[in-house]
Amino acid sequence: MVEDRADDGGAEFYRAYASYKRYHTPVLGAKQRRRFDAEVWLPAECTPAMTYWEIGCGTGAFLSYLGGRGVREFVGIDHDPALASIIPSDVSSRFVCIDVWEALVSPRFSGFDRVVMLDVLEHFPPEVALRLLTAVREHLAPGGKIILKVPNAGCPWGLTYQFGDLTHRTAFSPPSLRQLADAAGFGVAKIYPQRQGSFRRMITDALVHRFLSWALLSPPEFWSANLYAVLAPLTRE
Repeated sequence: MVEDRADDGGAEFYRAYASYKRYHTPVLGAKQRRRFDAEVWLPAECTPAMTYWEIGCGTGAFLSYLGGRGVREFVGIDHDPALASIIPSDVSSRFVCIDVWEALVSPRFSGFDRVVMLDVLEHFPPEVALRLLTAVREHLAPGGKIILKVPNAGCPWGLTYQFGDLTHRTAFSPPSLRQLADAAGFGVAKIYPQRQGSFRRMITDALVHRFLSWALLSPPEFWSANLYAVLAPLTRE
């Protein structure tokens, strides 16, 4: 969870966030690790030798994944001090409780090969999300990339995720995510759906979505409830 300090209208919701989310220490099994492989590691061309910064690391599931992947240099930040006792013990030393805007002016957080923001950008108004991405760009190493995950408001299935949390400020679709990336000086190297559920469920979904895409005049670009994107800085002349 990353709090939008530029808009304190939701401060009460953030203070109650721990009870609303019912924090618990994640335990990653083989299924969860395979999902991170497919959704983050492979699309973003990650390697154990790279350095990683997760903004809004929450309960630490992705940090635990990085540790299990043999990554040596990684850190996660989150604003909520309640998470300190929730992060898995094997990666608890990688967690820093700090506001993202404070971290962005700290020399500790710089030169990362990959910056990961899973379910973060939707917590900010568009102009603040733009400021965040623009600032993070300066903390990337040469060849660095950002990996994002947001609810897919371009599809009806994503609305439950988008409007199921009162701290969400911006609904993103594939076109608006590309618009934000371009304004912040990034190209969208990849944008792709999050595939959820069992193999049987994914096959069923694919068949239903194929029919809907045929039947509707303006089907969404992706039918998934959530979107991933890999952003790479543009070289502007």
